[in-house]
Amino acid sequence: MNHAERLARVSGLYGIVDDGADFALPPVAWARALVAGGARVLQLRFKRTPLGHALAVAREVRAALPHTVLLIDDRADLCLLCGADGVHVGEADLSPSEIRTLLGPDLLVGATARDAQSGTVRLREGADHLGVGPIFASGTKSQTVPLLGTAGLSAICRCVAAPVVAISGIDETNISQVAAAGADAAAVISAVGRTGDPAAAARRLSEAFATGAQRGNPVAQASR
Repeated sequence: MNHAERLARVSGLYGIVDDGADFALPPVAWARALVAGGARVLQLRFKRTPLGHALAVAREVRAALPHTVLLIDDRADLCLLCGADGVHVGEADLSPSEIRTLLGPDLLVGATARDAQSGTVRLREGADHLGVGPIFASGTKSQTVPLLGTAGLSAICRCVAAPVVAISGIDETNISQVAAAGADAAAVISAVGRTGDPAAAARRLSEAFATGAQRGNPVAQASR
């Protein structure tokens, strides 16, 4: 895939495999279930796993799911070594421009944004898409910044000319609202990881997102 093809796939269900979750499933099985349920993008988040093992896991996921857009949280080195499609960086990580220097022009750089102003800055620094949140209270970690809700999400979507991935607290009860607010994609962790059948949960989430996107927010969609 080239850069444009990768970026075009940042839509719908965005699955995060997080080794810090207290319910953590075997990562390859978790990734497979997300994709089986319709996830178009996977992010591997290694906070506890030793780097050598993290690389082995990332390579195994890449080999198992060669046609899925695969992003690595924070780690450009792991991305390059496993053949992933890009990196997501948080506010305290390397800047998008620094990551872009390492990755080159073809891979994706996603960056966290809390408001339209920070999102615009991140895009100017070289980010391709934005991870926007927290939208709702998280099921996996405590929040230290105010929740945006769907109104805050919609405001950001209206102001930025790049794909927006909504994150935090998204589940079957609210994912259609996230899509209707203008998000291009919705990131999920516990909404899939805490279920007995993660593939079925991912499928329901994907379908609910599509329903919300069809209903849409005319103002948000018209201005993108």
